[in-house]
Amino acid sequence: MARSKTPTPAADSREEWLQLDRQLCFALYSSSLAMTRIYKPLLAPLGLTYPQYLVMLVLWEVEGLGHSLSVGQLGQRLSLDSGTLTPLLKRLEALGHIERRRASDDERRVDIFLTPRGRKLREPALDIPGQLACASACELDEVIALTQRLHQLRQQLNRAADAAA
Repeated sequence: MARSKTPTPAADSREEWLQLDRQLCFALYSSSLAMTRIYKPLLAPLGLTYPQYLVMLVLWEVEGLGHSLSVGQLGQRLSLDSGTLTPLLKRLEALGHIERRRASDDERRVDIFLTPRGRKLREPALDIPGQLACASACELDEVIALTQRLHQLRQQLNRAADAAA
């Protein structure tokens, strides 16, 4: 697999690189857990879990653009397989937030649509990003820069994983 420069720590510090707090994977993992903990009380009034919130974010986004979305497209957008996504969608449908329908032009495809109740949920969700920004104690430009860098990192890691496969 092709790489740019591979960082090589000095020989005497190689052991230090095995310390938990030096692991990028652990920093991302533990930050993700902390982020989910912050979201839980913010999402409780909406009656959504964090993964359900992510689904709703994508649906609000595409509906605002005048598009519909298939289950497969949603899974791709969220990096979720159908085994994870299907129960999420069933629960959102049971809550009355979405409707799943077979596509008229291809019965193999299932499209997802927001219901009026799902659309209405968007308004109280508008305050959540600001509340999260306050909890992070970061300035808006810091949040934007960090988000962009994490998107780049994800792309680089996906390319590396695809090349290794």
